[in-house]
Amino acid sequence: MRYLLLKHYRGAPEAVNDVPMDRWTPAEVEDHVRYMDEFAARLETTGEFVDSQALSPEGAWVRHDGEGRPPVTDGPFAETKDLIAGWMIIDVESHDRALELAGELSAAPGAGGKPIHEWLELRPFLTAPPTVTE
Repeated sequence: MRYLLLKHYRGAPEAVNDVPMDRWTPAEVEDHVRYMDEFAARLETTGEFVDSQALSPEGAWVRHDGEGRPPVTDGPFAETKDLIAGWMIIDVESHDRALELAGELSAAPGAGGKPIHEWLELRPFLTAPPTVTE
């Protein structure tokens, strides 16, 4: 079963160590990234790692505005918007294993070298089209 783990800059419930990353020291950022890389490398050895990416806080909403017209944009993102920091895809045998790994990833170090205890959004991939009921 594949799962998406979403990390949020903002929009998730408050973490225990809730110091924004832009206030961390360079060493704290380096330690955090190392933890993430080592976590992914360990999952690669078990065959549970699929992919991960960090995302920039910059971006915009984009939508189609009709044939022959340029896309409509809205951005940069508002300060109050839920903002995704990055994601990881895992492929595990059970929901319990996905919960276990998400809990471990939540303990990545943050400010002061202490675990963030951040809330991660854990979402299973659809394995079949959703059923529509009328």
